[in-house]
Amino acid sequence: MAAPRSQQAGRPGSRFAQFKLVLLGESAVGKSSLVLRFVKDQFDDYRESTIGAAFLTQTIPLDENTTVKFEIWDTAGQERYKSLAPMYYRNANCAVVVYDITQSSSLDKAKAWVKELQRQANENIIIALAGNKLDLVRDSPDKRAISTADAQQYASEAGLLFFETSAKTADNVKELFTAIAKKLPLDQAGPRNLRSAGSRPGVNLRPESSSTQGAGGCQC
Repeated sequence: MAAPRSQQAGRPGSRFAQFKLVLLGESAVGKSSLVLRFVKDQFDDYRESTIGAAFLTQTIPLDENTTVKFEIWDTAGQERYKSLAPMYYRNANCAVVVYDITQSSSLDKAKAWVKELQRQANENIIIALAGNKLDLVRDSPDKRAISTADAQQYASEAGLLFFETSAKTADNVKELFTAIAKKLPLDQAGPRNLRSAGSRPGVNLRPESSSTQGAGGCQC
């Protein structure tokens, strides 16, 4: 696992830690929309599918003395890009596996991603399960295909953080990433500059600057 970069930031006693986070899940579950809401507090109803992966960053304060920076790889969900996923979750400190609560098969596909992470990623990786598109089932309860109880039970058994989210209304989006930050080992300092991964040939198939959102993979 890539060690977080921790350093004193600002006034004496303050801490700054940087972590690599990857988003995984099938196409159109809302990965890119969740990131766009988290990073820019925006939502776009019509987003093209991500090609390869997009890279973004966001910094959040945990308390008056602690700041966490996420370097985020938003991966493509299409099957043809699945073989590229390991280069993004390799050395990741944390991962968000996203599923669509309105699609009955979506949780099973998320479970497959979780198993892959547990098998191939670092054993200490923090994994969060996010059931997205909560706004759709609030408007029309009959659209819900995956119950909260079923997903929560699976998350508990697998040792995952769990949230139901809406990228459209921002429900639980900040809470999701904050919960991940609170689970990370903030006291483990390391010199690794995670951003250097973006310079490796073939990693980012769609060039994006670190301050802009790449094309998304959902309408949610």
